[in-house]
Amino acid sequence: MNPSCHKEPRYPKGHTSALSINLVHLRNPWVIAFWSAIFPGFGHISLGSYIHGFLLILWELLINIKANLNYAILYSFTGRYDNAIKVVDNNWLLLYAPVYLWAIWSSYRQTVDLNKLSILADRSRSPVSPVIISTLEICFFDKRTPWLTLCWSLLMPGIGHLYTHRLPTGFLVLAWWIGICYFSHLPQAIQFTAIGEFNNAITVVDPQWLMFLPSIYGFSVYDSYVNTVEYNRLYDKEQSRYLEDKFQEDTFEMPV
Repeated sequence: MNPSCHKEPRYPKGHTSALSINLVHLRNPWVIAFWSAIFPGFGHISLGSYIHGFLLILWELLINIKANLNYAILYSFTGRYDNAIKVVDNNWLLLYAPVYLWAIWSSYRQTVDLNKLSILADRSRSPVSPVIISTLEICFFDKRTPWLTLCWSLLMPGIGHLYTHRLPTGFLVLAWWIGICYFSHLPQAIQFTAIGEFNNAITVVDPQWLMFLPSIYGFSVYDSYVNTVEYNRLYDKEQSRYLEDKFQEDTFEMPV
């Protein structure tokens, strides 16, 4: 048997690469399912399952826009139910429900399984590489400030993830935020609002795109903050295990 096959831990706690620091930690499955319900793909991205998450986000954008779903939601919330029925395209809407439900179920199930893997990784003391230096990028563990991540995400969604070196999520959210702001004409609406032209602000904005923004904004703030807290915990664990292995005597008894 090739001995190199045993170099990688059976239950890895995290993986450090040039693109991201990906890790498993205990999560509430209902919270992840909630983010999938808010926007399919968010739950998987929060778990670090980027391929599932990105494809589900593209699917949500395509089906939502083609079915005029946001318009139907807007008309329903404002009591214009006849308009909601007329505006929706059932040819696209009927394709929405199965994948939507699967995204919620899949993120919940995956969270339960990853929680088990996280516990096994902690018990087996899986090693984590604290520094990666490549041709393209330098990635390393250090203590990062959760409230600073929160502030950056509030200022511009995506920057908080870049601060924690979660580059795929950060650049996706950042590009997505800029694109949707452009198509929804949000900057123009803010400009009109600032100078008191409220009617023009209402007229210029596109609700179909504008309704995507609250979910993106909320997810960016929540996910970047949680990632920062968990990265700090992983940093503490890695540092503690290194000190124990290199400097602590085998005969040392931990105080009770």
